Amino acid sequence: MNENDIESVSPEALADTLFELIGVRFEPKAASDLWPQIQQHKWLLSEKLGRDVGLRTACVDFVDNMEQAVSEYVAYNRMDLLKEMGAQKIGREAWDMIADSQPPKQLVQRKIIVPLTEEDLSRKHGVVPPKAIIFFGPPGTGKTHFVKAIAGVLSWWYIEISPSLLMADGVEKMGANLRRIMEKARGLEEVVIFIDEFEELAASRDEGTRLDKSITNEFLKQVPLLKIAGNKLLLVCATNYIRQLDAALLRPGRFDCIIPVGALSNEERKTILRYYLSRVNTQAVDLEKLVRLTAGFTPADIEYLFQQVAQYAFEQELALKRDYGVTDETVLRILPTIKPSLSEEIIAEFEADKLTYSRA
Repeated sequence: MNENDIESVSPEALADTLFELIGVRFEPKAASDLWPQIQQHKWLLSEKLGRDVGLRTACVDFVDNMEQAVSEYVAYNRMDLLKEMGAQKIGREAWDMIADSQPPKQLVQRKIIVPLTEEDLSRKHGVVPPKAIIFFGPPGTGKTHFVKAIAGVLSWWYIEISPSLLMADGVEKMGANLRRIMEKARGLEEVVIFIDEFEELAASRDEGTRLDKSITNEFLKQVPLLKIAGNKLLLVCATNYIRQLDAALLRPGRFDCIIPVGALSNEERKTILRYYLSRVNTQAVDLEKLVRLTAGFTPADIEYLFQQVAQYAFEQELALKRDYGVTDETVLRILPTIKPSLSEEIIAEFEADKLTYSRA
């Protein structure tokens, strides 16, 4: 019997074929159930060895190592899927760079990190870690960094799904692409899925077009499916404009937590400034003075500031042909060219949104 035709034969014939191959008699139904797994195992063995191992060899190896063979195929499939979805590992330093005093870090630590890392204690007290959360706040306040930091401290995979990825086959295929990606995600393990610019995918249906409504409806279906999946997975969506999201997504039952990420305090800016100062050739910089001068700066603003500082220092050493260390004068030369992202008006609007939408 040709192995390519074997799926079309009866369970009884499959049982006879397996007996001929390996000398083990299976019940017809069991033989029918095992056959797809044997084919998968044959393919995986051939992939690993770089040659066709043959059906008899695959059958014998599968029966001798059945439990291990199944788990190996699942793990291989997951790794293949992770690669396809652009998964990456994030270092723990992303978490350590966030000031301990920053309110979102305290909340994430208490509601997500600790319940996931203290699993036995969580089960004992019936604590269920959130599986779907929203970060909201003005642009540049560090929402993306927070998501990466969560993946880093958990040592989970990080996968970012952008609206442009969902629109790769045209706007009309966004709903289908979203469904396909979410179905794949439900088969992964220890993964943080991040969707930025969430308002582009889940805008209010009151003012949206028919297509906008269909995409939001698809999201309303997919989030609960992710939450009931038994795997370790965290969906994090971020938006700069939480008022634009559909009201149904903001009600309890869909997203477990809605967390504000806003302006940095002096202490929080100091932590980030200290980090970036450690990455340049520093001679003498008054950190406290720099903290005062960067009021209204977001993490993104500070990162851009030090990109410019580093470039300036590089060019100075190249021109002067001697060591050039960054000083207060260096930073003060660059600082006036960068406008803080957070005005008093933006901060006031964010504070109002915190009162309206925050939920933990």
